[in-house]
Amino acid sequence: MHWYTGNTVYDTVLTAAFAFAAFVIVGGFFAQSSYGRFSSTNLGFNLNPKLGWWLMEIPATVVFLVFYLTGPNRFEPASLALAAIWLLHYANRGWYFPLAIRQVPGKRSTFNASVIVMGMLVTSMHGYLNGALFSHDWFGRYTTEWLTDPRFLVGLVVYLSGFALLLSSESIVRNLRDKNNPGAAEYRIPFGGGFRFVTSPAYLGELIAWAGFALLTWALPGVVILLITAGNLIPRAFATHRWYQEKFTDYPTDRKALVPYLA
Repeated sequence: MHWYTGNTVYDTVLTAAFAFAAFVIVGGFFAQSSYGRFSSTNLGFNLNPKLGWWLMEIPATVVFLVFYLTGPNRFEPASLALAAIWLLHYANRGWYFPLAIRQVPGKRSTFNASVIVMGMLVTSMHGYLNGALFSHDWFGRYTTEWLTDPRFLVGLVVYLSGFALLLSSESIVRNLRDKNNPGAAEYRIPFGGGFRFVTSPAYLGELIAWAGFALLTWALPGVVILLITAGNLIPRAFATHRWYQEKFTDYPTDRKALVPYLA
């Protein structure tokens, strides 16, 4: 992978993104982001999770499209394929997932404004770095031949495998709460799918998907988002595992936190 494009703005943002990734990785050792079961009122204003998730993820769609559509190669087959993969991911993460959240009626808002601000920063950088790269193709990599390159093909298989695990895991958790009776028990033990092996298969799926994305794009922005995702989700997965073990005395003892059979 080349380390720089020669575009001063782009390379500066990419450098800043790596610095932010380091911040997230270090920060993950000390605290979990304030949303969901780890939400806190000590950090100030909280929002409804539906709105919080949507606001946090929307730049990944909007910023991406703004910069993708300004590039000279925006209608090239490989660029369109990469954009389609991107839009597939954020059609779920930025649009379907927030709308599909089933929240207990009357429950306090659990999505802290600090998480939204930090998340919007990440998704804005993420959207810019990939949107601009795909449609400007400063390295001359994304020709039609890229669609048959082993890096793209293997990366695509890895990405789709992780994405499928992510979708199935989110569906299992979502359906633990009956949409006709959202006031039932807020937390229950999920079973089936990836939950047969780990506590956080959705996190595992997200990590696999971004690893595949880094491979199929063969570019540093993919590495950045993989590092940021790992820095956030790996510590959170282990904290979630401990939370379930403490909350449920009958929690499966053979279930690992994140990596099947290992950890």
